Amino acid sequence: MKKGVEQRRHADASRNSVEVKRRGLALGFDAVGIAPLEPNAHAAELDQWLSAGYAGTMTYLHRQAAKRKDPARIMPGAKVAVVTLTNYCHGSTDPGRQPGEHRGRVAQYAWSADYHRVLGARLARLATAIREIMPGAIARCYVDAGPVPERELAQRAGLGWIGKNMMLIDPARGSFTFIGVVLTDAELAADLPFEADRCGTCRACLDACPTSAFVAPGVLDARRCISYLTIEHTAEFSDAERQLVGEWLFGCDVCQDVCPWNVKFARPTRDVELGVRPEVAEPDLTALLDGNPDAFQRGFGDTPFERPGVAGMRRNATAVLANRRRAHP
Repeated sequence: MKKGVEQRRHADASRNSVEVKRRGLALGFDAVGIAPLEPNAHAAELDQWLSAGYAGTMTYLHRQAAKRKDPARIMPGAKVAVVTLTNYCHGSTDPGRQPGEHRGRVAQYAWSADYHRVLGARLARLATAIREIMPGAIARCYVDAGPVPERELAQRAGLGWIGKNMMLIDPARGSFTFIGVVLTDAELAADLPFEADRCGTCRACLDACPTSAFVAPGVLDARRCISYLTIEHTAEFSDAERQLVGEWLFGCDVCQDVCPWNVKFARPTRDVELGVRPEVAEPDLTALLDGNPDAFQRGFGDTPFERPGVAGMRRNATAVLANRRRAHP
C-alpha cells in the first residue's frame, strides 16, 4: 500500500513538473528547470571568497551568506526552485568597437527596459500557474534579488554549467541569459543537474578581462571588475579605479563577448519586452553629466541605470570622458 502511494506521488510530481515547464515556456521563458534545495556544494568557496575581501563594498553578500549556502532557508517550507532562463542577447558585438564620441559603452543586459520589472511580472504569472496546477501551493518569485544563488540553482536544474567567468553557460544559448527563480513548496520532480564542465582548457574569458579581475578560474575579485565598479560601487572613483573603467559606462561584456559558446550559439532575442532602446544602449555622456534628478528619472527611471542612480551614472560618465581625454589628448 505504502509503495503504491509513493508511486502515485512520484507520478503526480512528474506530471505537475511537465505542466509547470510547459506553462513557463508559454509565458515566454526560453528554458525552465526544477532544482532541489539542498545545501550549496560550494559553501566553503563562498566563505573563502568573502574572507579574501573580493566582495568589495557588497556587504549584503556577507549578511546573505547563510541562506546562499542553504537555499531551503530562504522561504520556510520551500521544497524546490523552478528556475527560468530568458535570452537577452541583442546580436554579436565587437569587443574592439568604439562608441560615438559622446556615447558610452553599456552591457547588453541593460539595453532595454529594466529586466527586474519584465521578468518579475512574468515570474508572477508563472507563480500563479503553479498555484493553479497545485491548489494551495505557496510560490515566491526572485529576480536577481535576495539571497538566492541563481547560477547554482540553474546548474542543479540542468540548465547549464558555471563557466570560469562565473557566468551560467547554457549549451544551446550561451551566457547572455537572465535567471529567474520561483521558490515553492509544491511537490515537483527535480531535474538532473548539469554535471559536465564544457569549458575544458579554454581561458578566453580570463585572458580577455581588461582589468585582470579573475584571480583564478571561477574566482573574481569584484574590486577590479568593471561591472562592480560602475554599478555596485557607490563611492567616487580613485584614479586607479577610474582608469580601470576605460570606455565602459555601465557594466562590461568582454568576458562574454569572447566566450566560444556565445560566439557559436548566442542568437538575438525575439522577446518584444526586451527590445533595444537606443538612448540606453549608447547613452549621451554629456547629458548624464548634467546630474538633473528629474531628467534622469524621466529618461532612465525604468532601466537598470536606476541601480547606480543619477550620481553614480554622472560619476561613470565623468570617468569615461576623462579616460578618452587621457588616451587622445
